[in-house]
Amino acid sequence: MKKIICKVEYDTEASTQVAKFTEGQFGDPAGYEETLYVTEGGKYFLYVNGGEESVHAKEDIKRMSAAKAEEWKAEHNL
Repeated sequence: MKKIICKVEYDTEASTQVAKFTEGQFGDPAGYEETLYVTEGGKYFLYVNGGEESVHAKEDIKRMSAAKAEEWKAEHNL
């Protein structure tokens, strides 16, 4: 997935996956996944996707600071 945020392109195909968190099982309407990526330029972002009843009912990309990325990893024990 690609998304431009504040004139910066975030692309899951062109970035490196750092960590992944999954809640629920595939097909679970409340289940979701969050995948942390870092671009070649060192910018972090979170790719999110989930079932229609989940907190991430719509596929999206959310940019993150390096500090927030570390907090996210610590919250999920990754």
